[in-house]
Amino acid sequence: MDDLSTQSRSLSYKLSLIAIVLAFTVVLLGAYTRLVDAGLGCPDWPGCYGFLTVPNEPHEIHHANEAFPHAPLEAHKAWPEMIHRYFAGSLGLLVAALALTGFINRKKNEQPLLLSYALLGIIIFQSALGMWTVTMGLLPIIVMGHLLGGFITLTLLLVLFLNIRHQNPVAWANPIRSLALIGVAIVFFQIALGGWTSANYAAIICPDFPACQGKLIPPLDFSAAFTVSTEGVNNYLGGHLGNDARVTIHWMHRLGALITTAYLLFLIFKMFVVGWGKFALWLSLVLITQLSLGISNVLFSLPLSVAVAHNGVAVLLLMSLATLAHYSGLKNKL
Repeated sequence: MDDLSTQSRSLSYKLSLIAIVLAFTVVLLGAYTRLVDAGLGCPDWPGCYGFLTVPNEPHEIHHANEAFPHAPLEAHKAWPEMIHRYFAGSLGLLVAALALTGFINRKKNEQPLLLSYALLGIIIFQSALGMWTVTMGLLPIIVMGHLLGGFITLTLLLVLFLNIRHQNPVAWANPIRSLALIGVAIVFFQIALGGWTSANYAAIICPDFPACQGKLIPPLDFSAAFTVSTEGVNNYLGGHLGNDARVTIHWMHRLGALITTAYLLFLIFKMFVVGWGKFALWLSLVLITQLSLGISNVLFSLPLSVAVAHNGVAVLLLMSLATLAHYSGLKNKL
């Protein structure tokens, strides 16, 4: 029985680790797809112009263009979208396998079942958001929700992995743990602002730094910047908001970055004080990298590699804080 229990736990451990790597890849692919304006590369879902892959043969291309005359096939945009879908679909199957493994071994208490089932539910909802992203023409609130869903999925997979590794450790009261959890909430909100900035094509509306269009506090329009109204708009590719609204979104993301940085510097200082020096150095490195990437996006007009890396390091920052919350909750610091 012990050997079987060890084997089943090892399987869950490996599946969750693979799922983390795959989810991280999906997040990066989603960012890439969004940044190269390929979110509508395939105008239907889950296929592409009615096919399971991007149409390639002349008769397939002809059929695709006839079926979707409003969206002529552009293979260079369709492929990033479909590759993203392939990886996301594979992740869905892997999360389903994790939930099934947990159910089969539920009496052994080797992995948190509620978390496993929640992940499966989130993945299903993510699929719906992926479909709505296409069918609703890149509606910003859906695009942002889809991005946040990817970050949530990856972070929860990490939490699942850590709990399997440490066999559901007791969460002890710890000041660092409380601060880390607050940090998770702050960083998540900042990521949401970043998602809203990206979904509304406001990333380069301010080409200067630290000013925005020549002013530290430019003209702002909050009512238009954070509206989710869809009246009169069928396709949001390229954005639909005016200058002041986009400036407001961008400026708020910068303000959020300032608040996030201030809080994380406070957390890093506290970590040094209580003896978490190595983790504090790691968090400092991730934070500095993220700030550098964000400023580079502005100064160099959103280079593709930098913009994708900005998404990747954002999720690393969130995962680092989730990891800190986990380890600072162990009875014995590991």
